[in-house]
Amino acid sequence: MNTRLATLVLMIVVLALFRLFPHPPNITPIAAMALFGGAYFTNRLAAFLLPLAALFLSDILLGFHGSMSFVYAAFVITVMIGWWLREHPTVGYVFSAALVSSVLFFVITNFGAWLTLELYPKTAEGLWSAYLAGIPFFRNTIVGNLGYTLLVFGGFWTIERSVPSVRLRTC
Repeated sequence: MNTRLATLVLMIVVLALFRLFPHPPNITPIAAMALFGGAYFTNRLAAFLLPLAALFLSDILLGFHGSMSFVYAAFVITVMIGWWLREHPTVGYVFSAALVSSVLFFVITNFGAWLTLELYPKTAEGLWSAYLAGIPFFRNTIVGNLGYTLLVFGGFWTIERSVPSVRLRTC
């Protein structure tokens, strides 16, 4: 395994491990893992599989719930946003991608909660209630996505400039 690929994999693993530490609700590295994988793994299969595997393995330890498929759907879309970031690697676009990922996660997972949980009636009012109930968590999602995205993209940018073998575009 070359140094660049090993560094990318290690960063995904470390992000997944951060999910296992105590944290406020929704302040997690999920979107950062997906954006980073999409942006830096040139092999699209690896861009999906490595972050998804890390997410899945951490979910085995954390537990699953009825709307997990919606979490994974948001994750997959976020990987695709990461593909777009590969062609637009500026701070502004990374920041924007983290925000868009936050909104997508909110919309998709709260819809999933409405659809799969018995907490909400299956009406327009019930859907609206699900979104309203998710608003306090949305702020944390934004904070987590921006913070972890800054950490992983900024960290890798620093490593690329400090370690010549990581700069190679061979993965």
